Amino acid sequence: MKTHDYELWLERLWKGERRAAARLISQVENNRGRIEIMCQILPRTGQRMILGITGPPGAGKSSLVGAMTHLYRDQKEKVGIVAVDPSSPYSGGAILGDRIRMQSHSTDPGVFIRSMGTRGHLGGVARSTGDVLRILEAAGYERLLLETVGVGQSELEIMELADTVIVVLNPGTGDGIQAIKAGIMEIADIFVVNKADLPGAEHLKNDIEMVLGLNGEKPWRPPVILTSVLDQRGLSELRDQIALHQNYLIQSGKNLLRRKQAFAQEVWYHWEELARQSFAIAWENLRDAEKDLEQENPYRLAEKVWASIVTEETVKHVSFSK
Repeated sequence: MKTHDYELWLERLWKGERRAAARLISQVENNRGRIEIMCQILPRTGQRMILGITGPPGAGKSSLVGAMTHLYRDQKEKVGIVAVDPSSPYSGGAILGDRIRMQSHSTDPGVFIRSMGTRGHLGGVARSTGDVLRILEAAGYERLLLETVGVGQSELEIMELADTVIVVLNPGTGDGIQAIKAGIMEIADIFVVNKADLPGAEHLKNDIEMVLGLNGEKPWRPPVILTSVLDQRGLSELRDQIALHQNYLIQSGKNLLRRKQAFAQEVWYHWEELARQSFAIAWENLRDAEKDLEQENPYRLAEKVWASIVTEETVKHVSFSK
């Protein structure tokens, strides 16, 4: 796609065309003109809050996202959904099952669903997820939802993208206290005990509230909400708590603090990408110069690679667009 083509697609994006959003997202995901596209989009973004939904596999995250989408659509809000699925370590492909679970929204012009594979990136969030959310915001989607892979400890990365983080759990998965120790509990702004029609839901809710009580008083104490998509239980309460938390972020100024932290982390990711490319170039050059690298000291080799990376000759070949 040439620069002129980017401009045409961006003009269509400003008008809210779904096809333009899909096309530009594909370009960015595949690192084709990524910088050129995002530099045009960035000035038009940053006003919408992102709602992150995370939790272990099988908790009902996608069903909950679908139900919440119905509520927001009833309020005439356009909803952009990004759902990140794990990629195969062998083929690199992903099932992208959220398109199957959210079929009721597939024909709604006010809902855009994008499923993404992690492509080997840890942390439950694909590399280009932040860019995709910005594209949807620029296209006029007022409510941005991010559902991540449920992978435990590395779910902490969602904090860097989401303003409000919902951790979804469900009863019947063993000891509730054990679930609380899974490593994703510390990131929650709101807890949801989903599938509340099942036995043990109230007990799990009590366990979570007990643990929260041990953390002392805080300006925002995460509420624990029982929900059931089957009988629509707790969904309106969840929507209200999301609004309360986002108002709290604005009034306390914590939304600005979070975004500053997210910005610093994003700069680090881009720097890391450049460093990875630099290493690949330097390593190949070293292999050409020294055939028996495996016989050498890895610490000394690291010093040699670093020394060659900081040379202008290596750095000038590195680009985000590759």
